Amino acid sequence: MSQEIRRKIAQLSDEIRDHQFKYYVLDKPTITDAQFDSLLKDLQKLEAAHPEFKLPDSPSDQVGGGFSTTFAQHDHIEKMMSLDNVFDGDELATWFDRIAKAEVKNSWLCEVKVDGLAINLLYEKGKLTRALTRGNGTTGEDVTLNIKTISAIPHELKGKSFPEILEVRGEVFFPIAAFNEFNDQQEELGKERFANPRNAAAGSLRQKDPRVTASRPLSMVVHGIGAKAGATFDSQSGAYELLKGWGLPTSSRYKVVADRKEVEEFISYYGEHRHDVEHEIDGIVIKVNELTVQEELGFTSRAPKWAIAYKYAPEEVTTKLLDIRVSVGRTGRVTPFAFMEPVKVAGSTVTNATLHNASEVIRKGILIGDTVLIRKAGDVIPEVLGALVEKRDGSEKPFVMPTKCPDCGSKLRAMSEGDVDIRCPNTQSCPAQLKERIYYIGSRAALDIDVLGYEAAAALLEDKLITDESDLFALTEKDLEKSNFFLKKDGTLGANATKFLTALNEAKSEPLWRVIVALSIRHVGPIAAKALAKNFGSIDAISQASEEALADTEGVGPIIAGSVIEWFEVDWHKQIISKWKKAKVNLVEVAVASTSPQTLLGLTLVVTGSLNDFTRDGVAEVIESHGGKSGSSVSKKTDYVVVGDAPGSKLAKAQELGVRTLNEDEFKLLLAKGPSALG
Repeated sequence: MSQEIRRKIAQLSDEIRDHQFKYYVLDKPTITDAQFDSLLKDLQKLEAAHPEFKLPDSPSDQVGGGFSTTFAQHDHIEKMMSLDNVFDGDELATWFDRIAKAEVKNSWLCEVKVDGLAINLLYEKGKLTRALTRGNGTTGEDVTLNIKTISAIPHELKGKSFPEILEVRGEVFFPIAAFNEFNDQQEELGKERFANPRNAAAGSLRQKDPRVTASRPLSMVVHGIGAKAGATFDSQSGAYELLKGWGLPTSSRYKVVADRKEVEEFISYYGEHRHDVEHEIDGIVIKVNELTVQEELGFTSRAPKWAIAYKYAPEEVTTKLLDIRVSVGRTGRVTPFAFMEPVKVAGSTVTNATLHNASEVIRKGILIGDTVLIRKAGDVIPEVLGALVEKRDGSEKPFVMPTKCPDCGSKLRAMSEGDVDIRCPNTQSCPAQLKERIYYIGSRAALDIDVLGYEAAAALLEDKLITDESDLFALTEKDLEKSNFFLKKDGTLGANATKFLTALNEAKSEPLWRVIVALSIRHVGPIAAKALAKNFGSIDAISQASEEALADTEGVGPIIAGSVIEWFEVDWHKQIISKWKKAKVNLVEVAVASTSPQTLLGLTLVVTGSLNDFTRDGVAEVIESHGGKSGSSVSKKTDYVVVGDAPGSKLAKAQELGVRTLNEDEFKLLLAKGPSALG
């Protein structure tokens, strides 16, 4: 009887702590307050009747929100090994030859190498009991509470066939798109930017308050197994399938191949597509697939002999910082940028790199004349990470932020208290802001107007064809004849003039949300613009809406609402709307008849993670064109959640609410044939 009471107290204590964690840290309670109070009352009664069994850290004695991570050190059950690296084809061939000498026949498993933070998850009887960093391989730091905030990581394994004890190894990462958005938010709030997604992931897990970690969209991919009691695997790929079946986040970006040539093809493919992946990768891991062969090959003191990491060329290089200059953006923000000796990085030669703001220049301690470390990933603008102080010779000098706009001479200032950015307040007629705004209107992000690039924007303004964006849609052939940019050598209008006027006319029929984006309202991007267009239906309704009504719109919020109110209070902004309306630019939400089969009519779908054949914006348009609604959050009203690679918290919410989830193939079937095809 006494053992039963001891077990019941321990079980109740664990259950209450779990609910406290969901309520105070995750902000996602799964029971009502009354149900929680009932559990706590049951525990208190048992403890009062049997004080000898009360736990020292009983939740009945603690404030519910008092969760914190102490980073206590614990040993891994089985040592976490590292990987040896190779950097070119010759080194890889040498490794292959070494494996061949062992006279073993095998297949190879190739997978992308996630550039994240190594973590070891310990599951006991299917429950996540501890999460440790790699540490020195033998001992790591306890980050269990923080790891439990990551929605991709199950607190309990699915099914019943899992081992009594299971150590799962993987990488915690910050998705690239979310990282860029998060860094922009940090900058807007005057906080320090993270240098790269890996640092952001590590910094997010190093928070003592798990609520901070919970606020950041971390994810994880598992790729290995440590200690296991009561389980056997015949291959690496077979182990991945079992891990996936237990609910663990495995990657789909692996392939089992038969020979060296196929390994090299896999390496080459991701060398060209490394920036198409939702997380950063720094190479490819090649493993012997058969576990019996792995056991035969064994380990060195630090790494398995049966695996190797092929590392891609670095995307960080050094160069000389010749000067620090400033540019003025379309919202007036003045941004310092580095002007450098040309250097090749990530496949292209660069001379400029962003420095974000004056505070960042000071924080990083960068001086003009320094040798600096720069980073470029894919199409992202190169960024200066820091200076190599040891290479200074005394000739370096500090950067002084200008006090006047370099383009119009206006006195620069912060536009609001606490604003980390310095801005040019001359929004209407500053040449730099005007050119950037006109260019942005023609970009794919806004109205996608053919010919309207930087050169055309500059010509329109310099030749006084327009004074600002309000005049853009009133342009005629006669106007364009006044600018050499649109003329041929014989003085007649060129083909670019015809293309431009045609594109201008077509842009008048673009959806309302694109017009809203084209207005360059601070903080308003495609998501907020679509929400405003859908909720209010017209520019007039948006301009007349209260700040409260705007803020209550899903996808908008108080910061964007304030920006919208502020924008429409400016007289010359009202003139833009007036002139565009006169030019018959579409300023209302128009329901467009779809030619696609209406297989999703009446259904609400939410997408989480990256899909192979659909972009983030594209999948929403496909859903809507098939008659469905593309939701931004999961609720009981959601019909399906489409799950791609590295899904976020929406997957956990779907599982919690019992909303059906679909993989990409099932989603395509739904698009083609409707719900009946899914059974």
